[in-house]
Amino acid sequence: MAKLNLQNVVKRFGDRTVCDGIDLTVDEGQMVCLIGASGAGKSTVLRCINLLEPIEDGEILLDGVDISVPGLDPQSVRARIGIVFQSFNLFPHMTALDNVMLAPRRVRGRTRAELLPQIEEMFERFGLADRMHNYPDQLSGGQQQRVAIVRALAMQPEVMLFDEITSALDPQLVGEVLDVLLMLKQQGMTMVMATHEMGFARQAADKVCFLQNGRIVEEGPPEQLFDHPQQDATRQFLARALK
Repeated sequence: MAKLNLQNVVKRFGDRTVCDGIDLTVDEGQMVCLIGASGAGKSTVLRCINLLEPIEDGEILLDGVDISVPGLDPQSVRARIGIVFQSFNLFPHMTALDNVMLAPRRVRGRTRAELLPQIEEMFERFGLADRMHNYPDQLSGGQQQRVAIVRALAMQPEVMLFDEITSALDPQLVGEVLDVLLMLKQQGMTMVMATHEMGFARQAADKVCFLQNGRIVEEGPPEQLFDHPQQDATRQFLARALK
């Protein structure tokens, strides 16, 4: 059974249809990359999965259960599906460690003492052991983004969503954040990522989906989609994106 399954998902903002019948299957441990021009609907798909946006039609299934039904507590879903945005959204008055501890303490009721060994290990794993007690303005953009990823992982999610997480970074910092995603992939994390990093999508994704005008126009393994695209729209996008 698929870990995550979107069936005919429709999302509108006023008269504008941003997701126009999205069908997407993500298997356990799979990394799926969403590519396409700005405004194609990539970020909205992620926000719908995380229940940050209600959908007008369709179903979003997590382990076969529809999580998009009205009235469902979104916090219980967000505890299982983590999301990281391009803006780091760290609290400036809290250290990196306290930023990471906040959600599991408030939402899961964990104590600082029981969380500390697990979170220290995560900071170590992601090359941040010496930055735990720094405030966000004492960290580089790449370090802040890695702290944001650790913060999402501290909730022990089953699925991780990444929304253009390298687009706000200086080019020399992009690699250190993408390395973290490769590490998560090796550990079997199920991930959906909206990205403009075509080289990373080709290297790391199990499946790549090209979106245009709120629809998935084409999807497939990266070697197929990048090297042998079937649709004219995909070919035209890649010709521009890979210049």
